[in-house]
Amino acid sequence: MAVPKGKTSKARKNSRRSAHWKLSLPGIAKCPRCQKMKLAHRVCKHCGYYDGQQVVKADAETAAK
Repeated sequence: MAVPKGKTSKARKNSRRSAHWKLSLPGIAKCPRCQKMKLAHRVCKHCGYYDGQQVVKADAETAAK
């Protein structure tokens, strides 16, 4: 059975393990109605629409921008 020749240092061990917890970027898409950037598969914060239907009532000042 293979046995390591020397002790693995804490720095080497931790740097090897560091890549397991990398964060990924959220999926950002353009809203088809107001053309602003929003999170994919979520209601648009600016216009309140999702999948072509109004889900949330948007403020008049926010929708005008």
